[in-house]
Formats: sequence, C-alpha cells, structure tokens
Amino acid sequence: MRIPVIRGLIRRRVLVNYRADPAVVRRLLPVPFSPQLVQGHALVGVCLIRLEHVRPRGLPALIGLASENAAHRFAVEWNDAAGQTCQGVYVNRRDTDSRLNHLAGGRLFPGEHHLAAFDVADRGNAIEIAMRSDDGAVAVQLSGETHDAWPTTSVFGSLATASAFYERGSLGYSATCDPGRFDGLVLNTHRWHVTPLRMHDVKSSYFSDPAVFPPGSVAFDHALLAREIDHEWIGTDDLRA
Repeated sequence: MRIPVIRGLIRRRVLVNYRADPAVVRRLLPVPFSPQLVQGHALVGVCLIRLEHVRPRGLPALIGLASENAAHRFAVEWNDAAGQTCQGVYVNRRDTDSRLNHLAGGRLFPGEHHLAAFDVADRGNAIEIAMRSDDGAVAVQLSGETHDAWPTTSVFGSLATASAFYERGSLGYSATCDPGRFDGLVLNTHRWHVTPLRMHDVKSSYFSDPAVFPPGSVAFDHALLAREIDHEWIGTDDLRA
C-alpha cells in the first residue's frame, strides 16, 4: 500500500521494551519474520506515542490532527527477494483514540487500528499512561520518571547502544486482516534523541498473559522516552508471506 508522505510531530514517545525467550517469540511471529536477537534474547515491547500536526506533506501544520496511539511490536529479521537479511519491526496490533485512524488504518494508510481509551498524565519528567482497548483485548499501564542511570540488568550495555538499535528499526510491517499480507511503513525522524525512564509500575496484559508468554519467558528490560521529534511516515510496498 502506497500512501502520501505524512508529516507530523512526535510530542511524546515511550518505548517499553522486554527481553523474551526467542523460541516463544518465534512461535508468535508469522512467516517470513524471525526474532532479532540481542545477547541471545528476543526484543518485544509497546510503543506509546502522542502524535500532533499529522497531515500530508505540503499542508500547513495548523490543520494537522492529534492522537494517542499504542503499538505492540517485535524486533524482527526477514529475507528480501534478493535473499538479503533485513531488520525492522513487526507490529501485531495497533490501538488509537482517533476514530479517523481507526477508520482509515489499513485503507488510506498502513496499519489497521483498534479503538482504545487513553488516560495520560504527562508532567515533563514524570509520566503516567493507562490504555485499554474498547474490545477488551489489551491493556497497558505504566508510571515512571526520567533518570540518568542506565539499568544494569538490560541486555544493552548502555543507553547509546539501545538508542542506536531502536533508531535502526525504522521500517515496520503491520498485521492486516489478510494473514499473508503486511502493511509497510518507514519512520523518518529529523532528529533522534531518547532518555531512560525509570519505571515505578509497568503492566501489559499481552506480555503478562501466560497463554502467550509462559512464566519466565519474558521480563521487563528498559524504557525510553523521546520528545518533540519532527518526523515523516513514508509508505512502502506491502510484504507478503
């Protein structure tokens, strides 16, 4: 699916990342994806993002739209038609508080979106977010604050290493109602800067579901915060299994 280039502002982006058993993640991924490993672990997580001034490139920011969104994602690899290994993100579910995103997602732009309610308290250095989908399938709750120290338990040895890993994951494919087709989208950021978040509370109904992730197969690794990032969403060709 090809779309016009979409411009906007990432007012706030929280990446909540978990390390997981590659064998478990491999069973959850559709063909052609496989888990991208770091220190022998698969990386999965939730991206909670507030978008503002979202509009087709060339139109003024004043007419742009704002929305709160969540994406459950997996760091993945796959082979392209030439047999080269590609790396990026597979999104198995997107949620939004925007009815336009819900209606247009998967039609006018990539990624089918489910409606959800978001409760956000953003105090600059401290953030609380609660999200629950209208269909009751997923819920996320977190609270945290910015912090200089990098967690010693992370699979990444430093903030710089983690930042570079997620900056490279700009190409994403989203699940659609057609199990063999994945909508493609590239995130082009004009500036990339993330800060560690020290979490006081973090819960995900998806990653804590023992029917999906058996006990001991997934653990919180770290969280990152990005703010005030001009960006573009660029559609790319669909990927087919």
